[in-house]
Amino acid sequence: MSEEDTTKSEGIPPTEDLMREHGVLKRILLIYKEVIRRLIGEKHYDPQMIASTLYHTASIVRQFIEDYHQHLEEQYIFPKFLQAQQQTSLVHVLSTQHLAARQMTNIILHYSRVPHHYSFPERYHLVRILSLYIRMYEPHEAREDTDLFPALRSIVSPKEFKNLGELFEEIEEKRFGKNGFQRIVQFISRIEQTLGIYDLSQFTPQPSELYKGRV
Repeated sequence: MSEEDTTKSEGIPPTEDLMREHGVLKRILLIYKEVIRRLIGEKHYDPQMIASTLYHTASIVRQFIEDYHQHLEEQYIFPKFLQAQQQTSLVHVLSTQHLAARQMTNIILHYSRVPHHYSFPERYHLVRILSLYIRMYEPHEAREDTDLFPALRSIVSPKEFKNLGELFEEIEEKRFGKNGFQRIVQFISRIEQTLGIYDLSQFTPQPSELYKGRV
């Protein structure tokens, strides 16, 4: 049996499932950072491409991150911590940030639905919203991955933990179809390719960069 087949037969733990979805979110944040670079003139500015990129990316955010991933957390993860009186302050902050994220996605989608040459105030506002989204979600997902998700095993039984994993996989397949997660990753990859940020090697610092400004 291959490693992939073994993983499928054993199922994906619920926390691992949520963390791999955070991987999608991290890549979305990189797309938003690239859009900011274009909006402020660091790279080629094409309003039509920016509008299209924002529409497709924010649509994934709405459908996959907010309506699915965050919904799983709000319905199945957060209540368990509240019932156990564990990590309650963190859970309340995370829930508040979910609401803020939806408001920001509404604004991003608004700007993406009417492609035009953004005025300076519109570009400034869009950069601000994208920056606020990134600033919030980088620590948000980091806290979930390091503080919240690892603690889940301590407040549920092994059977309940396993059942959550199976439930998450069932909900994901029902919502996005078989191999839906892989298709979403592929779609994100195509957006990255369009923006020229898919090649991972471009993020590796060159030797010359390591010594610039050395005293």
